[in-house]
Amino acid sequence: MQPDDLVSGVRLLSMESRRVRLYIITFVADLFLLTGIFQLAGQIQVGMSAAGSEAGLMQAMVPIFAVIAIYNRVYSIRGLIEFRYAATRLLFALLVSAFLFIFLLFYLKPDIGPLRGEYSLAVMAVFLSMLGVRGIIALYVAKVLGGRVQNRLVIDDGGPEIVLEKAFRIEVDPDFAIQASSDPERLDALGRNMRSMDRVIVSCLNGRRAAWTKILRAAGVEGEILSETLNELGVLDLVRENNMAFLVVSSGPLGLRSRLIKRSMDLLIGVMTLTILAPVMMIVALAIKLEDGGPFLFVQPRIGHGNRIFKMLKFRSMKVETSDIDGSRSTTPNDARVTKVGKIIRATSIDELPQLFNVLLGEMSLVGPRPHALGSLASDKLFWEIDGEYWQRHALKPGMTGLAQIRGHRGPTDTESQLTNRLQFDLEYIRDWSPWLDLKILVATLWVLVPERP
Repeated sequence: MQPDDLVSGVRLLSMESRRVRLYIITFVADLFLLTGIFQLAGQIQVGMSAAGSEAGLMQAMVPIFAVIAIYNRVYSIRGLIEFRYAATRLLFALLVSAFLFIFLLFYLKPDIGPLRGEYSLAVMAVFLSMLGVRGIIALYVAKVLGGRVQNRLVIDDGGPEIVLEKAFRIEVDPDFAIQASSDPERLDALGRNMRSMDRVIVSCLNGRRAAWTKILRAAGVEGEILSETLNELGVLDLVRENNMAFLVVSSGPLGLRSRLIKRSMDLLIGVMTLTILAPVMMIVALAIKLEDGGPFLFVQPRIGHGNRIFKMLKFRSMKVETSDIDGSRSTTPNDARVTKVGKIIRATSIDELPQLFNVLLGEMSLVGPRPHALGSLASDKLFWEIDGEYWQRHALKPGMTGLAQIRGHRGPTDTESQLTNRLQFDLEYIRDWSPWLDLKILVATLWVLVPERP
């Protein structure tokens, strides 16, 4: 292939300089709006009260916001092309700045209390005005830049197809990478294609990766090489230590802070719930004991966090001699194994309340994928025989309730489709976890308690 065959004939402008200009415009506009709106709020306060002379103190929030906004990536590539992302980052930066300002100013100088109303309104006006600026920027990016704020080049050298929207593409001969190392004209042609590119991505066969690595490093660009093997493994990161390279293929779905938040919620809500419902639980335990004299608790091994087995607690709802320890047989309507008390507590899910002790012990969480018994079957198959992703649901602690339960997937799991549907919701919960999602599920659970078994 001749060098001219590689180039499109169009010299691309650097997107980096355009992005920088957009960052500067947005940043200056934000500071102008903060200053201007706070100044206007101060002028209004001057006309209403003598205390208005201190309204200029609100300007102290401007440098606070500037630092937090930059740190919080308010001005980023994603912020230019995704309005929702930009609005979320902006709101977070404004709220944090506002709270810091309140602490530093209002808390330390309580005599300016009359400004609180004007300050709150001013912050709201600033947020709406900044959203307007981002709307204009988003419109400019879409109409003028064609929705592209990065120049990406895909080099096809016989590897798997790379699907990237709005990316430039060139195709090279199979011997290009090998011969280019001793052919300045080929390197020149490729270098002119790489100029003004933010990312250069190569798809090639395994034997040509080393040659492309040398070319990309010498070109001084952000170069990437597609790897089918790494994609199949789902590699998350690459770690280097002692001249060795390690592929990071797994990590806990929640970081330390998220785990602390979730555990704190479990303990706080769990203790409160257990305290409130303790009389009910004692009455249920007594009723079970009086009915047939057997134990009031049913202890069943289930698969929990990290694929580790734990003993899950429930109020016994079946006759002692017909209790299903391995869970291989699902409960059916009018099941002869269920006791009279058992029918009541199963219909109201009261039999699940002892799991609050599993929560306090750290074996379970209030919200998470429901734990399954070791012998649970669907279509005469063990659950993990149906879907290879089944074990991934144990990346978090099992829960007393979960996303699948509030989405209508309660009751027996008799078919393969029932299992796969629940599994997808479990994996969605693990992927999208947040404290607000847990609270939403807990509230929604109160409305979906029906006489079916989770």
